[in-house]
Amino acid sequence: MTEVLPGSVNAGEDDADRESVEQERAKLREFVKGLSAEDIKSGGWFTKLCAQALRSYTEKATWEYFQQKYKGVPADGIVGKQIKLAAKNAMIEGGITSSLYTGTIAATIGSLGGASPAAVPAGVVTFMVDLTYITQLQMRLAYDIAVIYRIPLDVDDPEDMMKLVRVAFGIKAGEVARSSMKFVPDLVRQVLKKYYSGPVLAAAKSLPFVGKHLLQRNIIKFGIPGVGIPLTIFVNRYTTVAAGRHAKSVFRDEAEVIELAHTLIRRTRHLRLMLWVAWLVINADGKITDAESLLFQRLTRLAREQHQVDDEQLANLVNLDPDEVWHRVDAEPGDLSDVVDAAERVATVDGDLNTHEKAVIAELRQRCQRR
Repeated sequence: MTEVLPGSVNAGEDDADRESVEQERAKLREFVKGLSAEDIKSGGWFTKLCAQALRSYTEKATWEYFQQKYKGVPADGIVGKQIKLAAKNAMIEGGITSSLYTGTIAATIGSLGGASPAAVPAGVVTFMVDLTYITQLQMRLAYDIAVIYRIPLDVDDPEDMMKLVRVAFGIKAGEVARSSMKFVPDLVRQVLKKYYSGPVLAAAKSLPFVGKHLLQRNIIKFGIPGVGIPLTIFVNRYTTVAAGRHAKSVFRDEAEVIELAHTLIRRTRHLRLMLWVAWLVINADGKITDAESLLFQRLTRLAREQHQVDDEQLANLVNLDPDEVWHRVDAEPGDLSDVVDAAERVATVDGDLNTHEKAVIAELRQRCQRR
């Protein structure tokens, strides 16, 4: 889809895109009018937006939906189209917001300090419509990309929800954890309890920090006199494309790991032994990366679901004894080349082999060759 700046003479498609953006802005304006000054200052607006922006959307944005919409297009191609469409809508929205906004946003946001808890100045409403639109757009884009790469995300699961937020906005987990409770006043706690409960509530308490981060990032678009419109369009497009590319990088990498798990399960002739050897390789250097953890989690799940193999002894291990694995290797008859191949591929799931992984694989290969 060709990207066109607002104001283009292109009719039809461009008019339809602008109308769609206007409709979404109208919905968000009603949402913003329901916010208090405290919601905005504290970042609590983001918690409320998450509750509104994702729950109904995730029911529609399914893998089947994208397969039907883009018949025959590989996942990478669909993701590229979604990023381009989101970037175009972000630019259109930036142009609309800039044409409406007339004040200095930094001063307007600052005026919230003297506002009553329920009062939100009119200028801030325009600013917040822009902020909530771009936030929602980028969060939904990240979710779309996860779905297209067949990475399951449950927005009712606190870990999945925080993962989506971090991927969409490039926020490190440690930043959220260190800063979360500082920005959770009584009013926000009440909002959280209204929309969330149980473990989801615990995770959602960190969301106001994200709201403050995004609000501060948004102010720069309006803080430089004379360049509001082009800067707003540029920043909206830039941050949306960056969010999409980051989500593609994260979720595509995960998709590759999951694809590897399916390949290893399909090719091995020694499923139980392969799982033990894979766990030995993963633990070789004394640390387990996210990619390794995801791979082994998926391996054990596929073994259980496809082959009814559920190794309780392996699952209950605290400390892995290499001699236990070598005993199992030595006791297994026949050609074990599939196990060696699996070990080599497991070792490279998070990058090049390190010294410890090379040593384990060399030992494995030597034992298998002595047969």
